[in-house]
Amino acid sequence: MEKRPIRFGTDGARGIANEGLLPEDALRLGLAAARLFGGPILIGRDTRLSGGMLSSALCAGAASGGARVIDAGVLPTPGVAALAPTLGAGAAGVVSASHNPYPDNGIKFFSGEGWKLGAAKEREIESLTRDADHERPTGSGVGVVEWLDNAAGLYVEGILGHLRPRVGGMKVLLDCANGAAYEAAPLAFGELGADLTIVGGEPSGTNINEGRGSTHVRSLDTSGHDVAFAFDGDADRVLAKDERGKVVAGDEIIAILARDLKERSTLEGGVVVTVMSNLGFFKAMDAWGITYEVTPVGDRHVAEAMRGRRASLGGEQSGHVILSEYVTTGDGIVTALALLDVMARSDKPLSELAEVMEVYPQELINVTVADATSAKALAASEAVERAVLEAEERLGEEGRILLRPSGTEPVVRVMVEHTDEAVCREVCEEVARVVGEAGVRA
Repeated sequence: MEKRPIRFGTDGARGIANEGLLPEDALRLGLAAARLFGGPILIGRDTRLSGGMLSSALCAGAASGGARVIDAGVLPTPGVAALAPTLGAGAAGVVSASHNPYPDNGIKFFSGEGWKLGAAKEREIESLTRDADHERPTGSGVGVVEWLDNAAGLYVEGILGHLRPRVGGMKVLLDCANGAAYEAAPLAFGELGADLTIVGGEPSGTNINEGRGSTHVRSLDTSGHDVAFAFDGDADRVLAKDERGKVVAGDEIIAILARDLKERSTLEGGVVVTVMSNLGFFKAMDAWGITYEVTPVGDRHVAEAMRGRRASLGGEQSGHVILSEYVTTGDGIVTALALLDVMARSDKPLSELAEVMEVYPQELINVTVADATSAKALAASEAVERAVLEAEERLGEEGRILLRPSGTEPVVRVMVEHTDEAVCREVCEEVARVVGEAGVRA
């Protein structure tokens, strides 16, 4: 059977496990990683049912290429990135589909320094997976797979060695999404002496992100708590809820941290965010005299821009936040601890801190299309471009529109912001209708 090509999207190679992403694909990716990076290669995964199958194949492929493999088992994605340099790894791989439902899975790689790979390196891996004739080592040249004991404990120990807020008996609710944070997050917050309540901490393999986690934060009952944190499936992002039950999203978290860093004269290189950040965020940064850079969607783009600027802080509205003093990639647990630290030092509730910015009304509609290729073509079609121009004229300087084909799903995202919520909704629905009609005609 002819080998199908493996393609990396905005966050690794993804697909439905055993359909769009096979164990054979994982083995080929592991072999390619061994050839490109050598070893050791650290590998972790989230809690979804197919994780063991795919991570085992990834480990086998890397060992088949002669690399020493360190299997960390279930561990947050940022934990894998953090432990890679500590363990002297040449690279790291993560088996996860983040916030997607459990039948999906994915594979992504980090450098030995804990950075997400750039597009050029991913293209190299793709190319190597197509080389079926490469000679593999035998005898003593075959790689060994080793198990890493207490991976979550090592990760948490590293975090708390740099960031340990004095939270006393603060009442904290953690929603671990039945995902990769289920062990590490309670361990980290428990070490601080917080009064903890845990939900989404009993993964079954099929319940990751199901009614829990950052994608369901609005339904999270937070009554009786000072703050709540909801992680996604691989714990590289987090959203919060304040003591009143109001959601505090990524933009507000970044704004709170940015103001705190500026007030303490430790904000270097400004802030890096994406085009999806709320208009209110940019107005807040302007008011505070904080410079910023805007990148395409994707925490990899944010991380690359941060490295170029040597910036202290960056992230996305979705809750991917990078604090370069502590981490190289988005880390939900570190972000939550940093937010708790601001609350503790300022002695202010999260609701008051979140007043740092006004959140403009925002409407987001995902228009389903045939596939990712169709999404890109539709977004560039004449009818859709005309609808966007008309929308921009109506919104004027009090709003904006963003049209973006997804990099991981067959959808076109239509996002509109405006000071008037009704106008925001009407414009978004009209453009989404045009996109949908264009998709039917295509």
